[in-house]
Amino acid sequence: MHKTFKADLHLHTCLSPCSELEMSPRNVVEMSHAKGLDIIAVCDHNSAENTEAAIRAGKKFDLCVIPGMEVCSKEEVHIVTLFETTEQSGVMQDFVYDHLPGVNQPKVFGNQVVANENNEVLGENPRLLIGATQLSLYEIVEKVRSLGGISIASHVDRPAYGIVSQLGFVPPDLMIDAVEVSHRIPLREARKLVPEIADLPCVTASDAHHPGDIGKIWTPFFLAAPTLDEIRLALNGHNGRKVET
Repeated sequence: MHKTFKADLHLHTCLSPCSELEMSPRNVVEMSHAKGLDIIAVCDHNSAENTEAAIRAGKKFDLCVIPGMEVCSKEEVHIVTLFETTEQSGVMQDFVYDHLPGVNQPKVFGNQVVANENNEVLGENPRLLIGATQLSLYEIVEKVRSLGGISIASHVDRPAYGIVSQLGFVPPDLMIDAVEVSHRIPLREARKLVPEIADLPCVTASDAHHPGDIGKIWTPFFLAAPTLDEIRLALNGHNGRKVET
């Protein structure tokens, strides 16, 4: 039986240098549950090291936590990448790390904290997670597809790090699964206000870096179950599944 699930598919944790330290995996899960969300995706910048902790924390609340990351291409376009398993996101992480130059400067860019589901700090990631990878948009999307994941172009309505602002258009042969609009645009009006995405599935997400922003906006999915495969079917409008607007 299908029903509506509230999904925020773009949340950061304290691993992202621009995120608040209060955004531990456990705190993100607890706040998501308090906001009535059914599905969340943890998508830190160029890393998936806090996803397993969030998944473990989510089990206590029957919250579906999807492992992912927000990858920055060499064109400085942000792409949300989502996976069914942490093994898949781990392979993607290794691929990204192999093409991510630089070392983080915490005093300049912020701390990059790896934590467990009990709010214990395990360490800090030394890589320059805020930076751009040496990977093209096509290389990122192709790798995600090879792993069975989903690629969503981040915040396409924003003036920075969006595919439209960076390229001026969405390449028609780029095999992305959807585009994300921010809270600035109502989902039902997104295609009118950003004509470049007129023919693409659209979702909206909070892109939360602060606890108060979690669940600020979310996408209603009509699904048979809270899984990534069901979300994929909804993006394609398969057998009654859909993104509700």
